[in-house]
Amino acid sequence: MANDWNTQIINEFRSNGGKVGGPFEGAPLLLLTSTGAKSGQQRTTPLVYLPEGERMVIFASKGGAPTNPDWYHNLKANPEATVEVGSETVKVKATEVTGEERDRLYSTQASINPGFAEYQQKTSRLIPVIALERI
Repeated sequence: MANDWNTQIINEFRSNGGKVGGPFEGAPLLLLTSTGAKSGQQRTTPLVYLPEGERMVIFASKGGAPTNPDWYHNLKANPEATVEVGSETVKVKATEVTGEERDRLYSTQASINPGFAEYQQKTSRLIPVIALERI
């Protein structure tokens, strides 16, 4: 079931070459299209990301919810996905980042966007960090 809020952001993103207003205005935003772990259906989710060299780093924060977002489970089951950045669409492979690298990337994201520090404080789970690399 599509989330109306996400659908609005996706439509605005696609209509404006990757630019959106509201709470995501000015933030680096991408559209991740992953394959459903159970359904096999394509699912598109707007996500704030951290550009790092050739990689795009995303965070399975789900606003600090106690469970990981669906897209995280989708990428674990099917690591090849598609990302829309600006007006470009690229194929990517997702890899979970762990340990010190995970902590460094999460800390960097939280310093740029303090909401991410709040998300980690809200939940007892360690929020997964995923690196997306072009294939």
